[in-house]
Amino acid sequence: MKVERYTVDTFHLDFPDDATCLDYMFNLAYGNLPACPQCGVTKPRYYRVRNRKCYACNDCGYQISPLANTIFHKSETPLTKWFYAIYLFSVGKNGVSAKELERHLGVTYKTAWRMAKQIRLMMQQGGSPLTGTVEADETYIGGKTRRDRMYDNKTAVVGIVEKQKGTGQVKAFATKQADATVTLPFLRASITPGSTLHTDDSRIYSRVKRDFSHEFVNHSKLEYVKSGVHTNTIEGFWGQLKRSLDGTYHCVSPKYLQLYVNEFVYRYNHRNVAAFPALIQAAARPVLTSSRNLPLR
Repeated sequence: MKVERYTVDTFHLDFPDDATCLDYMFNLAYGNLPACPQCGVTKPRYYRVRNRKCYACNDCGYQISPLANTIFHKSETPLTKWFYAIYLFSVGKNGVSAKELERHLGVTYKTAWRMAKQIRLMMQQGGSPLTGTVEADETYIGGKTRRDRMYDNKTAVVGIVEKQKGTGQVKAFATKQADATVTLPFLRASITPGSTLHTDDSRIYSRVKRDFSHEFVNHSKLEYVKSGVHTNTIEGFWGQLKRSLDGTYHCVSPKYLQLYVNEFVYRYNHRNVAAFPALIQAAARPVLTSSRNLPLR
């Protein structure tokens, strides 16, 4: 499947300066207002307030800031740098570190880290439940490994992916412990009832037959593919996630791991389209922080 491209040349043509970026944000958020919130005039006309990042109603002077409560709220960083940072996130398959943003944008590390965190907040997981044949698996990230305690200090991530070549979607969440008490509710909420579920032989999935048609491969017996049943798709996603966390970010604390998981889920689910336009549209909406972002279950 051919991926729609949005190149850096297109980016610079679309957003050459801060005024263009601000106009774009205003049109996204308030371009279709049926009436002015203050005076009620229909089809209101707004003009840009000089030296301010807001617009005023031509009839009553009521001011609207398109950046309020968004990721750009109260930021002194130029919008062109914000937009370029979002573009880098949309095309960086292996992620974008704060140090890389610092070098690209010429900002301080503190500013770059905050920008990266705010951009990840837009990469919320959502959408319809997965359907058809779905693979489920868990992996462990970070911490230290010892022979007697394989998962010592590691953070678990549970994920599912549709078994559709080129178009399958993925969902994943970080948790303190990958067991049936947190995994089964996630599966029930994220997969259409009656779908076919492919897993390994972990005891976590021993009760999924109540909701799904369950088939599995026995990894403990070195069985990895059996009559089309395997977990190779989700393990491929784990491989990309772990290589990127290790190579680009080096170390991610459990507190923020869900944000990074969301980033790679978003990028995987937008692999067949240009992700930048979708991210910019998300930037016009108020930032929502949920329990899925920071704290682990």
